[in-house]
Amino acid sequence: MSKTSPIELEFSSKYDREHAKMYLNKHKTGLSRRMSHWREVQIARAALKMAGDPSLVLDLPSGAGRFWPMLCEQPNRMILAADNSQDMLDTGMRGQPAEVVARVKPFQTSAFDIDLGENAVDCIFSMRLMHHIGKAEHRQAMLQEFRRVTRDTVVMSLWVDGNYKAWKRRRSEARRPLAERDPMLQNRFVIPREIIEAEFKQAGFEIVGHKDFIPGYALWRIYVLRKQA
Repeated sequence: MSKTSPIELEFSSKYDREHAKMYLNKHKTGLSRRMSHWREVQIARAALKMAGDPSLVLDLPSGAGRFWPMLCEQPNRMILAADNSQDMLDTGMRGQPAEVVARVKPFQTSAFDIDLGENAVDCIFSMRLMHHIGKAEHRQAMLQEFRRVTRDTVVMSLWVDGNYKAWKRRRSEARRPLAERDPMLQNRFVIPREIIEAEFKQAGFEIVGHKDFIPGYALWRIYVLRKQA
């Protein structure tokens, strides 16, 4: 079961036990997915370095713990792992290496209502969540909650425009009748860079920098944000 949150995203109910098991193994199957995972971990590691290699990190949403081994590479780092789905957390705790699990403190919570106090962590590490949020008011609500909980930085991935994949996706969807459009794309959103960067500023963050999955080609970008006084 998932914790009830002030904002409930339509797709969140799918993360049950069976989906969690699938998600645990998803990035280990096939050369393409393994290479994609390797690149994503590589740029996430670089983004954390840009954020100052924070010592206390909240991984939200943690999913089934795909990034826990990378987060544990810094020996003195403490990892809080949170997700809206308890099944995801349970799957991660069962499926990740024992030496990794020993350093992770999991808890169920919503990204819109994090069960932590103000300035509770050095950094919020948020991978593959923001691209699911199509409404500006929902993005702003989450960013404001992240600002409340982080003491210093946020590392966040999302889909942005200004690349070949965004152009191709826009053209492909525009050619299809509404009834034939890919339902998997209806809860995944490309956010124009100027819009999301303005929303970061509105929420009280400055942009430290960013890392692109494949510059000029791929949708994925990781932003490093710093909380302004």
